[in-house]
Amino acid sequence: MFNFLPALDRYILRLTIIPMLGVFALAASLLVLDKMLRLLDFVAVQGGPVDVVFKMLATMMPEYASLAIPLGLLLGILFAFRKLAISSELDIMRAVGLGYTRLLRVPYAIAAVLIAVNIALVFYVQPVSRYWYERLDYELRSGALGASIKVGEFTTLKDRMALRIERSEDDGRRLIGIFARVSSTKGDVLSISAKEGSFLATIDSPDTIILRLTDGVIVQDMGGRSTPRVLSFTRHDLPIDLPTVAKFRSRGDAEREYILPELLRIGWGERQTTEEQRDGSRASFNFRLVEVVMMLLMPLLAVALAVPPKRSSSALGVFVAIVMVVSYHKINQYAEDVATLGRFDPTLALWLPFALFAALILWMYWRVAYVPGGQAIGALEAAFSKLGKRLRALFRRRGRTLPLVAAPAE
Repeated sequence: MFNFLPALDRYILRLTIIPMLGVFALAASLLVLDKMLRLLDFVAVQGGPVDVVFKMLATMMPEYASLAIPLGLLLGILFAFRKLAISSELDIMRAVGLGYTRLLRVPYAIAAVLIAVNIALVFYVQPVSRYWYERLDYELRSGALGASIKVGEFTTLKDRMALRIERSEDDGRRLIGIFARVSSTKGDVLSISAKEGSFLATIDSPDTIILRLTDGVIVQDMGGRSTPRVLSFTRHDLPIDLPTVAKFRSRGDAEREYILPELLRIGWGERQTTEEQRDGSRASFNFRLVEVVMMLLMPLLAVALAVPPKRSSSALGVFVAIVMVVSYHKINQYAEDVATLGRFDPTLALWLPFALFAALILWMYWRVAYVPGGQAIGALEAAFSKLGKRLRALFRRRGRTLPLVAAPAE
């Protein structure tokens, strides 16, 4: 498939793409599982259908992908060059005149493709999907009757009806053990109990549904005006007015719901926008942009942390890489929040950390690529090596000095 590439590039591509896809899958799975547990609990409390969980997760996937893509790119390249370094293949390539600039040709080609994907996600797909997530959340909290009636609890509808359902089967199509208490404006009260029931939609009135009850009893209390009447039935239709649900807001309540043209128009174009709106739009635009531009430095950071000291297979660089990327992402989030409040200039708040982080990465790469025997995290490697030796010596000493229990004399 990639026969047009030189053998060296195909080899590096194979070493990079497999761990990169693995990191994508692992990171996305962890994020989805964590969110799924919270959504399942939330939907159970709200009494909504289970399929809403998967719809909400689908709307969150672009946001998870925008986080997993830079991390997958970084660790994919890091694992590839770490394998080359540990197997001494990297030393051979350097000895025959292949510098890091040549070896990074394929990683930067992969980075270019992923940057294009990430731009589409953070500037177009993610804002729209975030809006749909908020809409599903709103509808679940306030909307349909199926999300308003909780099994095993009393639910009040229109301040005139209390409804309780013991059990639900067939995804809510069959209701078991129904009790309803309906009051009228005249003071009459109907207490209804039924063995089974089901909800039916009405064509004439979309705001009203029919609860068809089977095998039950109706007790009519006349408010003391006469003796209560009891009526048995095999089938009875009870009209229920659906709760009024306000129309959900339009997209754009928050800056993260704006796509790229809208951010540019609000932040730099429209004069009738307030200062707070302009600050929020500029902060959101700069936040998304620095997150994308930082991907250009991921190959350099990966190489700087992939090469362990000679005669060592330390994986400390993997840990440092994850900590650096996650920490930088959190710093950007804090800078965006502060800039949105108008406390700092959005450009300065987001691009100053980028400049410092980029300078650190370039220095680390220069140490590995152009300083003979240079290590980007040599001091950390030495410290962790000494700590490991002391811990091993401590456990070995304790193992030797354990007292032996003598056997009792006969």
